[in-house]
Amino acid sequence: MRYPISIQTFATIREGNYVYVDKTDLVYRLAQEHVCFLSRPRRFGKSLLISTLDAYFSGRRELFQGLKMEALEDKWDSYPIFRIDFANGNFNNPDELTLMLEGKLSDWERIYGKDDIYKTLGDRFKYVLEQAAEKTGKKAVVLIDEYDRPLLDVLGEPQESNNRNILKNFYGTFKAADASLRFVLLTGVTKFSQITVFSGFNQPNDISMDSRYDAICGITEAELHNVFAEPISEMAKKLDYTIDEMNVVLKKQYDGYHFSEELLDIYNPFSIINAFNKLKLDNYWYQSGTPTYLVKLLEGHHVNMQKLTSRSYESQYFVDYRADAEDPLAMLYQSGYLTIKSYDKHYREYTLDYPNVEVRKGFVTLMANSYLKKPESEASYWIVSLDRMLRRGDLAGVRDAFTAFLASIPYEANKDERAKDFETHFQYTFYIIFRLLSCYTTLIEKQNSKGRADIIIESDNDIYIFEFKLDGSAEEALQQIADKQYALPYLNDRRIVHKIGVNISSETRTVNSWIETK
Repeated sequence: MRYPISIQTFATIREGNYVYVDKTDLVYRLAQEHVCFLSRPRRFGKSLLISTLDAYFSGRRELFQGLKMEALEDKWDSYPIFRIDFANGNFNNPDELTLMLEGKLSDWERIYGKDDIYKTLGDRFKYVLEQAAEKTGKKAVVLIDEYDRPLLDVLGEPQESNNRNILKNFYGTFKAADASLRFVLLTGVTKFSQITVFSGFNQPNDISMDSRYDAICGITEAELHNVFAEPISEMAKKLDYTIDEMNVVLKKQYDGYHFSEELLDIYNPFSIINAFNKLKLDNYWYQSGTPTYLVKLLEGHHVNMQKLTSRSYESQYFVDYRADAEDPLAMLYQSGYLTIKSYDKHYREYTLDYPNVEVRKGFVTLMANSYLKKPESEASYWIVSLDRMLRRGDLAGVRDAFTAFLASIPYEANKDERAKDFETHFQYTFYIIFRLLSCYTTLIEKQNSKGRADIIIESDNDIYIFEFKLDGSAEEALQQIADKQYALPYLNDRRIVHKIGVNISSETRTVNSWIETK
């Protein structure tokens, strides 16, 4: 197979005989809409979708031979297309947005005509759309990729207000020129409905959580096995897995995205294509870059992911963007770091969590870097070392590693302005550590009728039950394990059960006592 690495042009993929997961039935359905908006995480195929729509509305029938579209369309009309891609602009430059739109308008005016009585960008765009419809006899198609990039680049900066006003005026054209429009699609990561970007025209049809379009970007389970059976087999052979084991590993690493209450499993297309191309498991999506706006949000803030993922939400709380460090739910969901995990039909509420191992590991590492002030490489090395010690039963090494790691956290990293005491920092630090560890080891928060252990770690040969105390005693922690009968579910388990009581001192900010029993 030829894999379309970094190729986002439909014609290039089809003409170059690259592998293509056929989405053209969904493209055809979408093309029957009028004005639409689609939110998906970065590198999820939005640009390829825009390019496919461009080819369809250009009447390029030859590109769709053998695809589902061929049986659905018989007219293949060509429409005037107005396409804008904001992905490559540097919108920290105060003039970038205006210059880009001016350049696009000038190009279109050379084709369809210009009237000097129209001065604003919005008025000029409206006139061009009307002229295009009149001269060609076909209504215009507008395709805008990464529509929100001019705002995300400058969040919290003085330029944000200026860019927002420019876009509001420009997008307002879609209401004024509605009679001249055949189809409009805006794609992006975030939906800025709360800050008036869309207020200049009627709200577009937001298909981001429309279950009919769940699979329009990304790869479904069925598509994975139908299209990629050969590379799955090759990868399994190279990595010494059975095919069934390989499928489980791929699912754990790259699957888990859900975009509606139907909970259709979607694999990250960027990661899965790169994994097959290199026959190697890696964190391709995370390594491709963390959005600047997300780094700004996390910097210096105690983002309580445990709290965010432990309750249910109505959709408006994570669908509409809010630039709020105190409640980053919407940004984390729309950026792809959280996804829908369950849906309560009675209350119409959703729960959210990390989609897969790749995202969880990458994001928690980012939190560790931001909150604990630990370099990413150092945190990752420590976690891998800890996992190895647990797998070989080296609890003395685990104890020493914990003690050294906690002691090495810079004092300033512990001073969260909103933390009233060290307990908050203590809880958050251990949350980050164990979330990182869970990328390698099975972690369980198993609850019985008497309570829930702080953490239970399972390996092939051992089970570790940890209870942590702050400014108490390791004996007290160990006694709680016994009193609450945390080991009871493992009574008949063949593996060795280790019970570990740990006390952390707020004065030394590290382990001061540790007791282990079997």
